[in-house]
Formats: sequence, C-alpha cells, structure tokens
Amino acid sequence: MVVRRKKKTRKLRGRSRTMGWGQIGQHRKSGSKGGKGAAGLGKHEWTWTIKYAPTWYGKHGFNPPRIRVGYRPVTINLKDLEDMISKLEAEGRLQTEDGKAVINLEAMKIHKLLGEGRISRPVKVIVPLASETAIKKIQEAGGVVVLTAAPEEREE
Repeated sequence: MVVRRKKKTRKLRGRSRTMGWGQIGQHRKSGSKGGKGAAGLGKHEWTWTIKYAPTWYGKHGFNPPRIRVGYRPVTINLKDLEDMISKLEAEGRLQTEDGKAVINLEAMKIHKLLGEGRISRPVKVIVPLASETAIKKIQEAGGVVVLTAAPEEREE
C-alpha cells in the first residue's frame, strides 16, 4: 500500500495560493531542494556522491562516457557450446549438415565465441565474432566457423 504521509500533497492543505507556507517564497525555489544541479555533492549530499558517483572527485585515469559503458558483447565459451549441443540433441532440436551439428549463435543473440574448453565433435557455428583459439579448436575437431560480422568489426 502507498504510504500517503510521505507525499508532498499531505502538506499541501487548505488549497490556497500558498498552501499554508506563507506568502514570500517559502518552500518555493531551489533553496528548499538543497541547491541546483551539482550543488552540495561535497557537503550535504556527500552520501549520495559516495554511493552513486564515486568517481566524481579526483583525477585517476579516464572515465569513459556513460553511453559507452553499458555495451558488453554476449559471449559463450567452447565448453558451454558443447553443453548446448548435448542439450539440443537430447531435445531433438539439433540440426545437422554434412555430418556436422549446425549451431546458429547469431539467432540466439550471442555475439562472440571464445576458446575456453574444448569441443569433441565437428560442428558448424554461425556467429558474428570468434576468437582465434576458438576457430582453431573447432577446425581441429573437423568443424567450421562462419563469421557474419563485417571485417571492420572483427578487428576490435
């Protein structure tokens, strides 16, 4: 249930022009909010600064813009790919092509294949990006990797 006593409207009583706060600017401008913008981050809003903006003060390294911070490619390792193949095979949803299991990681919204672990069977993996070790291990097992990303994107 909503706690009504904490709402601003609980204090707005009388429905007059000033709602009981007097007539000259009381409870009106930024003074009642603790200042405008970043005012008070080093003083009365210090606990907020520590919790939500810990890198606000000081010069240590480089903080990239918030826009770019959120992007992280979804990755999968070879050992997890092996488990995924076994699970799909048990469910009867595994597609095969020329004796190789076909896994379309791009359709599963996985961006990159990494080389941790090993793979024991030949597979055809369709993925935007893959590490060199992952490609090498799949080729050693008799499989093939189809990269769908543009060559400029692969060099990152």
